Amino acid sequence: MTAMTYALRDSATMFRRDLQHARRVPALTISGLIVPVVLMLLFAGVFGHALGATLAAQSAGTSYIDFLAPGILVMTAGFTAESTAISVCTDMNEGIIPRFRAMAIARASVLTGQVAGGAVRAMISGTLVVAVAVLLGFRSSASPVAWLAAAGVFALLAIALTWITVAFGLLSKTPAGANSLALIPAFLPFISSAFIPVSEISGAGVRWFAANEPFTPIIDTLRGLMTGAVSGHDAALAIAWCVGLALAGYLWARALYNRPWRA
Repeated sequence: MTAMTYALRDSATMFRRDLQHARRVPALTISGLIVPVVLMLLFAGVFGHALGATLAAQSAGTSYIDFLAPGILVMTAGFTAESTAISVCTDMNEGIIPRFRAMAIARASVLTGQVAGGAVRAMISGTLVVAVAVLLGFRSSASPVAWLAAAGVFALLAIALTWITVAFGLLSKTPAGANSLALIPAFLPFISSAFIPVSEISGAGVRWFAANEPFTPIIDTLRGLMTGAVSGHDAALAIAWCVGLALAGYLWARALYNRPWRA
């Protein structure tokens, strides 16, 4: 077999190992789903009337749940990736990763399997979040092609955030520390277009940050795809951010993984 074939085989083995861990410790996966659903219920049910009035002043006929759902979907990718950081850090502290490094397996497979498992969990969680949004009144006129494109953007985002949280897991000394770092990409969408239009955010500095941070074009792209009104500029920027974050996370995680190991 070629080196690529060996690497794919080893990555598939690590992917199965990650899924087995998720099955045996379901609390991490469940928490990645429950938090976004609770946020959706909170903002749609408690704050929805007030925020929806602000939205109606700008976009007549747009329901707040239609506006909210894509933002919560992006947060789902962040909360799901959080479990990957904890899992990687736990493997480090238990000594399994140093043993993997000494084995005759493809080095990249150890991390690639974690990322693949995290991406699968994110896709499952994202599907359930969309189902909850539909139950709350979300309606879409998007075509099947647009929905497939939205799934592709979401998958790319999930991979990007998972690579970053893999790096967090390798960097942290304890699972609690990894969890704290992983909250950054999970909560950063709060300062974005997730809950209200950027133009309605108070404070010039915060408004500028929300307009220029990575999650706003990703949310706007998903919102456009899911409702049938995508902007080409937002889509190109969203893909660029996802690819850039994925590359940065991969290079950072690889550098941390290949460093001289701590005792």
